[in-house]
Amino acid sequence: MRFGFTEKEEALRKELNDFIATEMDSDWKGAVNEEYGTDEGWEAAQRMSKKLAARGLLTMSWPKEYGGRDATRMEHLIYRETMSYNMVPGCDMGVGGVMWIGPSLIIFGTDEQKKRHLPGISSGQTYWCTGYSEPEAGSDMASLKCRAVKKGDDYIVNGQKIWCSAAHRASWCWLATRTDPEVPKHKGISLFLLDMKTPGVTVNPLVNIAGEYCNSEVFFDDVRIPKDCLVGEENDGWRCMMRALDFERTAAIEYIARNRRMLSDILEFSKEAKRNGKPLIENPIVRQKLAEIAIKSEIGRLMAYNIAWMEDKGLVPSYQASMSKTFCAELLQESSNIGVGLMGLYGQLEGGTRAPVGGAIEQAYLYTRGDTIAGGTSEINRIVVAMRGLGLPRG
Repeated sequence: MRFGFTEKEEALRKELNDFIATEMDSDWKGAVNEEYGTDEGWEAAQRMSKKLAARGLLTMSWPKEYGGRDATRMEHLIYRETMSYNMVPGCDMGVGGVMWIGPSLIIFGTDEQKKRHLPGISSGQTYWCTGYSEPEAGSDMASLKCRAVKKGDDYIVNGQKIWCSAAHRASWCWLATRTDPEVPKHKGISLFLLDMKTPGVTVNPLVNIAGEYCNSEVFFDDVRIPKDCLVGEENDGWRCMMRALDFERTAAIEYIARNRRMLSDILEFSKEAKRNGKPLIENPIVRQKLAEIAIKSEIGRLMAYNIAWMEDKGLVPSYQASMSKTFCAELLQESSNIGVGLMGLYGQLEGGTRAPVGGAIEQAYLYTRGDTIAGGTSEINRIVVAMRGLGLPRG
């Protein structure tokens, strides 16, 4: 792995920081998931998506023929890191539009599907959600029951999805269904592209522990999906989903960027806050805890950069992506735990003048509970590392 950055990569980082300085709304404070959890955030996300698209940044890693820049994976990682550190909204066109739905369509979609859907994402117009989890199918995703039955030129879908992030904002859904219940569960799954305005689709937003509407449960009652919305072959959806999950699990760089931002906020607080008449940062226990977080942040950052390096070499980071995602998601939780602990009771304030760093650490504490679940739980990712990375048998 090459350490350090090329002149082109450093120039890109400068371009991104200049873009943020000039184009980001001056009153946007930024927060995890706030972009689709609040109306204010949603409006900010839509504005930024269009600005990013106009500069060719939104889908920069895609091929030029699909609205991208043909950027390397390393360049794309620098983009994701910079956007996440600065809490820039609108970078993923909902949840997954840019990061895994578009790239998966480029691999598995028909020419017609690519022509129909990719321009909407790359231009900052069409927002997406992902329909995987169900009440009885979370970590064991292959147990999903949402049924799609072929009837003429359509598939009739009945069932339920849950924890669909941004479903109440999205125009389209990347939907996993059961098309053959008679074969082994991994072999009877099919993926569809669903227009969320289709009759029979009901979206019920759910309030999370941070008090925002970020996830939804979605019900399907005799929903008709045209057969040309099938991604890949019927009953071959599991293969498409696994490739999409590989894309999704490279989100570790976003976790680590958020962690570095959080560490910066905690450091500033520790320099200003006093305990027993002395700045908190002078306490050796506090210094040790923050030093440990800083060290782990650099480890996580290198793990994420290694994945981009592998992809640029044509390698598939299957277990490496799971390893990096797990490490960085758990680090976010550890950092927010330490931050709230250092701030004492004031660390529990949501916002306002008396809330340390505007309540950002409190919000991170609440939101990071889900980071070790979304995109594969830490337990499932450890199984992936054990089997694919260490060659251990299924336990």
